[in-house]
Amino acid sequence: MPRYALLILPASNRVYAESSVRLTRAELAVFSARGLDADVVDSDETTIGGVPYVTFETAAPLGEADVALLSNLSSAYALFGLEGDLLRPLTMRPRDRLSSDLITIQKYAGKTNENFTKLLLNVTLLAGDRGLGERLSVLDPLCGRGTTLNQALMYGYDAYGIDVDVKDFEAYTGFIKTWLRNKRLKHTAETVPVRRERALVGRRLNVTFGLSKDAVKAGDVQRLSVVNADTLRGRDFFKPRSFDAVVTDTPYGVQHGSKGGGGLSRSPLELLRQAVPVWAELLRPGGAIGVSWNTYGGKREDLAAILAAAGLEVMDYPDFEHWVDQAITRDILVARKPATTHG
Repeated sequence: MPRYALLILPASNRVYAESSVRLTRAELAVFSARGLDADVVDSDETTIGGVPYVTFETAAPLGEADVALLSNLSSAYALFGLEGDLLRPLTMRPRDRLSSDLITIQKYAGKTNENFTKLLLNVTLLAGDRGLGERLSVLDPLCGRGTTLNQALMYGYDAYGIDVDVKDFEAYTGFIKTWLRNKRLKHTAETVPVRRERALVGRRLNVTFGLSKDAVKAGDVQRLSVVNADTLRGRDFFKPRSFDAVVTDTPYGVQHGSKGGGGLSRSPLELLRQAVPVWAELLRPGGAIGVSWNTYGGKREDLAAILAAAGLEVMDYPDFEHWVDQAITRDILVARKPATTHG
């Protein structure tokens, strides 16, 4: 059977680097089950020349489309065909269409590892009917300072976010406006108040941009919209069935993105019980929701029950749990909305 070797991207975060090979194998299994034409038969961790690789066998040779899809693995640095002891480089064609500093330039306490953000987005999109398709629409309903939004933009998608924290909203607004100016991308960006029945219910950043003036003239643009409001009011800002994917990394600290009940929720499960039904309404049939959370804040089966109660089908995605620090062990759950749903 054909054999391949995936060189793992060096991670700046030491702790994540220790988990990256195992997480890549789990991510590769999802790519195989949900996206590749050539099934991955087996994978392993292999050291070649003192460097860690994920090696794997496939039932048939990888075609160009498979190589292009694997180019988007979150920790992929290079892909080789194994021919005896020799490595034959394969041409990778990742979806990324913007400068990588959109993802890496922001530095702040509590920022989610960029590789993990990409992993969560990947496996969520692959659970949906459109996979890593063209012109998708992604919502992060607890978007913080926009790591997930930026990765969606990198893929050429439209990105939408909600976050209750004023400082995070202002920090991301300032960052993305500055970044677009510095890259000299043709764009419009404005922050506007949002009112319902004359009452101010939030603020909204609206951005439209293209890679060139000609692209903008031709209508080849991407859209970014971020609302500074409570995620439980998502239906006040977005229409039902608007998004191909809802992807969020639940915050691990005291503030969990909602002021329901008069104070900030300390429990991620408490927030998710209220929020998941709202998010599910915003999801298109055939789309998927991906959530990461600190397992010290709730059991996997409890979160699965919350997703199922919202009419979602929980995917069998094992082996993504990993240690972050002494207070955080992170895991993910992904669920899809049935294509025939009337919700």
